[in-house]
Amino acid sequence: MNRHVLSGRTLAALAVLALSTAPGYVAARAKTGTHTSSTHKGHASKATASQSGDPVIMTSQPGTALDKQARILNADDLASAARHHEKPLVLIGSAPLSVSGKSIGLFVQVQSASLCGSAGCSTDVYLQQKGRWVKVLDSVSGPITLGPSSHGIMKDIVVDGSDRWVWKKGAYADTLVATDLPGFKTSIRRHQAAMKKSGHPVSE
Repeated sequence: MNRHVLSGRTLAALAVLALSTAPGYVAARAKTGTHTSSTHKGHASKATASQSGDPVIMTSQPGTALDKQARILNADDLASAARHHEKPLVLIGSAPLSVSGKSIGLFVQVQSASLCGSAGCSTDVYLQQKGRWVKVLDSVSGPITLGPSSHGIMKDIVVDGSDRWVWKKGAYADTLVATDLPGFKTSIRRHQAAMKKSGHPVSE
């Protein structure tokens, strides 16, 4: 009786060992593990994106309706670049600015040597109101993200990771306020007076 039990257990163990070394079984286990890992990574990346906001992706879209509209809105900049014998690159993006998702914003960046400074190329943001495009954010530099927070019916816009713009009276207003340091202007005037007295040119 004991020999039969032992033989049965031995055969079962050998069967499991043979199955575990089969290529299909290993691949299935590996696939299952990979799927679980990628699923967790997907959920984590989505959670991170929702907390930090949605980045506005800007690309060149020549010949599209939005590209034509962007060139009309930035005709002065394009003309200025042409006077410098440049062929500027027009980048555009679109994203819902309103909380409801009904009001779509148009993001436009014109890139050329004469138009871009040390801070990079600036981006203008337009919103369609009463059948025409109205500029609601003027000349900001850096990556743009639509923040998870909002003011009124419009989403906040975050520029370069920390510069938050909020909807106020029909346009976007910067929340960064320059600090008024006591005696700062007086200090500048004294420095300018000293420079003049020593014969150094001073720009007013």
